[in-house]
Amino acid sequence: MTNAVLLDNVAHKDLRVRTGYSAEFGDNINLAPIFPTEFAFAQREYPIVFRKDPNGVLEAVVLLGLDKGENLYLDKDGWNARYVPAIQRRGPFLIGVHPKQDKSQEKHELMVHVDLASPRISRTEGAPVFLRHGGNSPFLERAIRMLQMIAHGAEFAQPMFAAFMEAGLIDEMVAEVNIEDRVQYKLPDFMTINQERLAELDGATLERMNRAGYLQLAMLVVTSLGNVNWLIELKNRKIAAAQASA
Repeated sequence: MTNAVLLDNVAHKDLRVRTGYSAEFGDNINLAPIFPTEFAFAQREYPIVFRKDPNGVLEAVVLLGLDKGENLYLDKDGWNARYVPAIQRRGPFLIGVHPKQDKSQEKHELMVHVDLASPRISRTEGAPVFLRHGGNSPFLERAIRMLQMIAHGAEFAQPMFAAFMEAGLIDEMVAEVNIEDRVQYKLPDFMTINQERLAELDGATLERMNRAGYLQLAMLVVTSLGNVNWLIELKNRKIAAAQASA
């Protein structure tokens, strides 16, 4: 259960955040939301796929493991990958929407909140949130950049999905993963970009999608699927390590 409050440099002047990645901090997850603003980084490490959230809205996620609660990129030393999704790097910080006090056209503004119930929150250890005289610490500035990436990506995501749907590019993902001919994993309820339909798009559609930035994103999703093989390799290593220690 979260306890999100507006971040304040007076009320939270001594707040610290325990850094790093571990099961204790909730990083033992087999998938994580990802945003279009991250696709270029994420596709180097993870398979990017689509699914519908509980409200039936399309979202992009990266696959981190094959079993529930399994993050194959997480080990005793932390998150073993060149890129960690922004949703995990934001730490205990969230974006809140508040009414604007001025008369500008924008009726709401985004403000930083902190989840005081997060296991990362501390008063005695970890990275300080604020400097001694009240300014943002480098750690908080990095977290704010992650929140901005998430906010911009969230705004971009639904128009992107709408363009993919209009072009007929989104298709069910039929994937079965075999681990050393002993265990078979099926990946249900996921969707991806249909490569054949992408290759068959007419010139006008290609130009329209390219101008909007959607064409490159579609290609990054397709490219990312090659990382399923890396997931299999990580799973095999985990099984081998468990057998060796048995």
